[in-house]
Formats: sequence, C-alpha cells, structure tokens
Amino acid sequence: MRYVLIILVSSFLLFSCKNKKPIETAEPDVYYTCSMDPQVKENKPGKCPVCKMELTPVKKSSLQQMNEIELSAQQIQLGNIHVDTLRNGTTGDQMILPATINFDRQKENAISARVMGRIEKLYFKNLGDYVYKGSKLFDLYSEELNNAKQEYLLVLEKQRTLDNTIIDFKQLVQSAKNKLILWGMREAQIQELIKNGKATTITSFYSSSSGYITFLDAKEGEYVTEGGTVVRLADLSTLWAEAQAYSSQLSSIDKGGQAIVQFPGTTNKEVQGRIEFINPEISPDTRIDLIRITIPNNGNQIKPGMQANVVIRNRQHNSLSLPIDAVIRDNRGASVWLQSTGNRFTYKMVEVGPESNGRIEIKSGLRNGDAVVVSGAYLLNSEYIFKIGANPMEGMKM
Repeated sequence: MRYVLIILVSSFLLFSCKNKKPIETAEPDVYYTCSMDPQVKENKPGKCPVCKMELTPVKKSSLQQMNEIELSAQQIQLGNIHVDTLRNGTTGDQMILPATINFDRQKENAISARVMGRIEKLYFKNLGDYVYKGSKLFDLYSEELNNAKQEYLLVLEKQRTLDNTIIDFKQLVQSAKNKLILWGMREAQIQELIKNGKATTITSFYSSSSGYITFLDAKEGEYVTEGGTVVRLADLSTLWAEAQAYSSQLSSIDKGGQAIVQFPGTTNKEVQGRIEFINPEISPDTRIDLIRITIPNNGNQIKPGMQANVVIRNRQHNSLSLPIDAVIRDNRGASVWLQSTGNRFTYKMVEVGPESNGRIEIKSGLRNGDAVVVSGAYLLNSEYIFKIGANPMEGMKM
C-alpha cells in the first residue's frame, strides 16, 4: 500500500510539471521595438502601443554610443546612403558667387535746394534722363532769396551814393553777395542782377555735376525745404558688382584682388574688376557677407540691377575636401556622418573652409582615409532624431 501511494504522488508531480507554462524572462542584451514605430522600445515581447503590431527583438550592442546610429540594409538602400573615403586634393582654385549690379555710390551726387521755396518749373522730369554739368535743373520762387537780392541791390546803391562816408560799404556789399552765392546763385546771375538793377522773383538753379537721374521726388508747384534733395545723379562710367559669399569662403578672398564679372545671356561675356570692399559684418540670419567689386562700364552697356556671376580665383592648396551635401550645417556649426563598422554610423563635428566647384574644404575633425557619408547625410540625421529623439549636435563640441 505504501509503495502504491509513492507511485501516485510521483505521477501527479510529473503531470503538473508537463502542463506548467515556462516563465518568460527578459534577456538583458535584447530589447523589443516596432518596425513601423522605431521609437518604441520595450524590455519584453508584446504588441506595439502605437500600431498594435508584434514587437521585434533587437540585440543590444554595448559598443553603440550616443552619437551612433545603426541602420538595416534596407534602410541604407532606401535612403540612398553612399560612403566614400576621404582623401587629399587640390581646393581653392576658384569660386563663383551670385551678384547684383549697383550704382557706384562714390560717383553719385545729390543736388539739394539751398533755400526754402516753391518749384515753379522742372527741366528734367524722368528717371534715367542724362543731365550735363551746367544744365538748368529747376526754377524756384523763394521769399528769402528775393529779399536777399533786394538787400544786395540796396547796398550797391548806397555804395554809389555814400561811398565818401566813414562806412565801409565794400564789406557790406561782399557780405550781401556771399549770401546770394551761399543760397545757390551763380556769378553770372549776380552780374545779371547788377546789370538790370532789378530783382526777379524766379531764380534758376543749375546742375553742379553730370549723370543719370536716379532719384527725382520733387514736383512742379511743391515746396522744398532748405537742404531737401531735389534730384540725385549717378555717373555710370564705373559700377559695383555686389556679390554674396558665405562666412566660410571669406578666408580665401583677398581685398584688392582681381575678379571676373560675367553676365549670362548678354553680349557682355565678362569684365575684369577689383575687389574694393568686404563687409566686416556678417548677417546672423543667413551667415552671408557682401563683397563689392568695382568694374568699368565702357559704353554704358551694363545697367544697374542686372544679375551677374563673380568668379574669384583663389590660392590653390592641398587639403581634405568633401561634396557640399555631405556636410550638415546649422547655427551650431558643421558636421558629417562617418561609417564606423558595418551598418553603424557615427556623428562627427568638423571645421569647414571655402567652397569650390561643389566641394567644401575640411580644416579639422577628420583624417585622411575616413569613410564619410557623401550622400544621404541629412536623411541619416533625420533618422537619428526620429529614433533617439534629440539632435546629435546638441551638447557636442568639436
């Protein structure tokens, strides 16, 4: 009987062990994620809380750093990610910058009203009209100027009748004449005033320089204030080509150097000029600087407002360079993605130099022989942010 009882108990325990489900334990080197929502990471199997698909086990790698990302072969193919070996090469042979033609501000003159009055007549009424030096510009009616004319004639009359007195009329006459000259009257007009012995109410004013009219705000019948600009004239014998360059390109541009300005689609194929000015202030929003090239305008064939390309030939030197699209740039700096091992990529900050012919110089941060992502770098960066939830450039220093 005792022997039968032992057999029954053993059989019951054996049957219970066979029907008991194994307890699932989380493996320390495996995590579970979703192929549709890779930001989901769980430490045990189950369904995705976003799309309800079964989670896929992924083996953890102790070598993966915070600035690394690992992609599947399918992701690399779909992202068009290509890697090339970094090598030494010649950069800085030339750069092409977009530019706009503008007036030479050093050859632009403003003609202003010397005295307050009403414009009775304008002799040039259109922008772009050419004005020769000495041409009559406008007629002005001015109470102040008319009174000054009368005072001058009165002093002259007193000089003729009372010149034998102790009063020095020569000084009074010269003082009255200087006021007329200060208010814009010419010597010939003053002599005409003396000859006629009568002041006219209208005074003509003449151009003190030659040029094309670029500003004309005054109208007939309107009043102008003392010092108010009536017309602005520009000499187009020389022009400015104002080119835009990134801050990384400035180190290879020499002030005073030569540049070639090209005009696509026109008969003016190219004009050689000189770099006159490099703006010391860079736009914080665009990181673009302004470079000014002075060019001759023979025959006035080049017009302000035309679009042009500026070709600057720089000093050639050997350096590491990459395609421009391989470098990611934002307000924190520049960076690239390196292929570390297999399908794993590492983020690296770099210091860049000038751009030339679609390539950009790498001054520091990389070494000759590094495997750099030259196509798909921005997609890699986006994938990293999507998976990790942070920008890899945050908190990193080169």
